[in-house]
Amino acid sequence: MFEYTKTVLKKVSFNSDLFCKEVEKALCRLLPYEIDELTIWLKQFTSNKPELHLYLALIKK
Repeated sequence: MFEYTKTVLKKVSFNSDLFCKEVEKALCRLLPYEIDELTIWLKQFTSNKPELHLYLALIKK
């Protein structure tokens, strides 16, 4: 499920609204250790995409 989530997030990264919605879905679907991995991956993936940093607020909930 984690790999599928990464694929989806890469495909919707052109739109920050879609990206955030998919992050929300992922937080509901993934296991706790996968959420930790997703957090690390998101930090790397969005390091040069400041428009996608809205996900930080979602993960901190």
